[in-house]
Amino acid sequence: MEIDNEGDTLNPIFGASKLLRCYVKHWQKFFLCMLIVLSGPIGAQEYPNRPVRIFGHGPGSTADYLSRVIAQKLSEKWGQPVIVDNRAGAGGTVPADIVAKGSADGYSLLMGHAGPLVSAVVLYPNLPYDPVKDLVGVSMVATGVTVMMVHPSIPANTVAEFIQYAKKRNDLNFSSAGNGTISHLTGELFKQVTGVNMMHIPYKSAGAGLTALLANETQVSFLSPVTAAAQLKTGKLKALVVSTSDRFPGLPDVPSASEAGLSGMDAKLWFGLFTAAKTPKAVIQKLNQDITEILRRPDVKELFLKQGIQASSSTSESLEDFVKTEIKRWTPIIKNANIQAD
Repeated sequence: MEIDNEGDTLNPIFGASKLLRCYVKHWQKFFLCMLIVLSGPIGAQEYPNRPVRIFGHGPGSTADYLSRVIAQKLSEKWGQPVIVDNRAGAGGTVPADIVAKGSADGYSLLMGHAGPLVSAVVLYPNLPYDPVKDLVGVSMVATGVTVMMVHPSIPANTVAEFIQYAKKRNDLNFSSAGNGTISHLTGELFKQVTGVNMMHIPYKSAGAGLTALLANETQVSFLSPVTAAAQLKTGKLKALVVSTSDRFPGLPDVPSASEAGLSGMDAKLWFGLFTAAKTPKAVIQKLNQDITEILRRPDVKELFLKQGIQASSSTSESLEDFVKTEIKRWTPIIKNANIQAD
């Protein structure tokens, strides 16, 4: 029987030709759909096919150490060079700007922290990038604490004793790794929580701030445990409290802020990997998956803990939400303390 569009009779040859055209038309649609579906995974499978750079701030810093560990492990995993590229300047905003304005392909990563991603939003009115809009989170890498350290000449072995002593003196100084760094912000938060008046003395690095404390140029500092690990062990400095509400496993004998009665004192040291916004989701997912696997390795956890930090992965979305929360939280503290850029 011969059938046309309306059901009329046609030559059987024309009917077969139409069926063939219909088949070809629908096969083309199917093929196009498959290309769209597979385009993401193919991109992820090809990444990386050339060297990747991790941009950071300050050789010898905690961020630099983390970058080098992650770079080595990723290079071994991928069979591609992963290069650590430190760019000093403006509180870590230089490397952040490089990544934010770079190609959105996952080949430029930022080891970010509070300086360029939180404090900079308030400190630099003409900040050349927006940490929320121009960068996308890959994964949290590590979290930790700052430790309130005092010179041994200070006649206080607890926070309560220090507060009592400091309020009588009213002339103490505290050093930091620079304006807007977490060591500075923690000190300002401590002042606001306790009512203690201390003058802030910014230095160019955590190491320089530590040297000033050891020389008694300053009497207090809020630094990462790794910065002064040797001095704390030998008694050249005293650790009074860690900056978080829970004790830190790397310093089990030092009380937490909540245990010391410092309500509202919770300042976390953190580091996370970021890349340029609009980087393909498939690449972000691969990066997140590979970095998470590395951070779960026992040897990596042990390496980090020896440096006074804890390996800590996250999803891309939760890292971005964390940064937004940190900006909202620290902005009024920075403004109330009238913190200015260097």
